[in-house]
Amino acid sequence: MATVNEEDRVFESAAELFGLLSTPVRLKIISAVCNGERNVSELLSQIDTTQPNMSQHLSTLFRAGILSRRREGTQIYYGLQSERVAMLCRAVCTQIATELDSDDPVPQSDRLLVAGMR
Repeated sequence: MATVNEEDRVFESAAELFGLLSTPVRLKIISAVCNGERNVSELLSQIDTTQPNMSQHLSTLFRAGILSRRREGTQIYYGLQSERVAMLCRAVCTQIATELDSDDPVPQSDRLLVAGMR
């Protein structure tokens, strides 16, 4: 059984991870690199944001250990460093997409969607 201190560390780590993932641009970046490395130009063609904003989010995800990066000539390629984070993002986003697309109401107790977001 986990002690209170161990439990606190788990919740603090989870809150920190969810904080990193709380920006739609970061979720889009993670989704974009799930199937292979992308450079900034490729990411900008897929994600509607400015280059400085993209660079800031890439840097944050890299420093957190979620993304890897490598240089090839003048290009920097970003890839997925943490498969566990990708699995978490996929699970949550897939569940929310299912709720949004479903004609059958999902019981309130089972919903991931925040009330009023539909």
